[in-house]
Amino acid sequence: MVCALGAAVCFGTATVLQAMAARAAAAAPTDSRESPRGGPGGDAALLLRALRQWRYIAGLTLDGLGFLFQIAALRSLPIYAVGAALAASLAVTAVVAARLLRVRLSGVEWAAVGVVCAGLGMLGLSSGTEGERAGSDALRYAMLATAVGVLVLGLLGGRLPERGRGLLLGLGAGFGFGVVEVSVRLVDELSVGALVANAAVYALVVGGAGAFLALTSALQRGAVTVPTAGMVIGETIGPAVIGVVWLGDRTREGLGWLAVAGFGVAVVGALALARFGEAPD
Repeated sequence: MVCALGAAVCFGTATVLQAMAARAAAAAPTDSRESPRGGPGGDAALLLRALRQWRYIAGLTLDGLGFLFQIAALRSLPIYAVGAALAASLAVTAVVAARLLRVRLSGVEWAAVGVVCAGLGMLGLSSGTEGERAGSDALRYAMLATAVGVLVLGLLGGRLPERGRGLLLGLGAGFGFGVVEVSVRLVDELSVGALVANAAVYALVVGGAGAFLALTSALQRGAVTVPTAGMVIGETIGPAVIGVVWLGDRTREGLGWLAVAGFGVAVVGALALARFGEAPD
């Protein structure tokens, strides 16, 4: 659980930096060869411009460190526990926003931070070890297909109608990060030949890239509450179900009810804090 919480700290801090960078990139003058907005070229160009922002680079560095923590956590904890911990990164985002961006948290919002922490505590007490099932080839290819869908969604994000765009892109980003969570568990052999032949490896890479592109597109304009909430839902519920049903994740004996309650409490608390993905204009 320590590694899962370390990942949450890294991801939560990166969210503020990336939101600021995405907006700065969207407002920056574009090269005449770039689509300013509204199409695959525009969103890919947005990502390239964001990569020139030091805040985005710093955020990516933290994301990379968080990913290493995430891999370590997924190798010893059930997916549902890791997913809830990652959703709790929004509590970190809220605290960072309050500290560095001078965002004032109300008493209710501080209570939501406490709710997230309580949910994680419940999960920590009830979580068993990771499931022992290896996962089928069908599941690996399903993850790859989902990852490709997320990437296409990210590339076409600028063409989506404004109404519902943020939620759809946020859910897409969440599904992409969820693919990463599941795919890490589906990589069971690390020899070069096994990695090349494993569809989960490609799903992991494509899903991560698609998730970053979709999230960057979602954060470039407007409030980020809706896409952030969509991302939390997408990266927690689906992977948790897959972990329990297909990979054999379990709780400690007799504590299944506590794990379910802790998961729900942590996710609800994270959703209450979704607006703290917001960076000031």
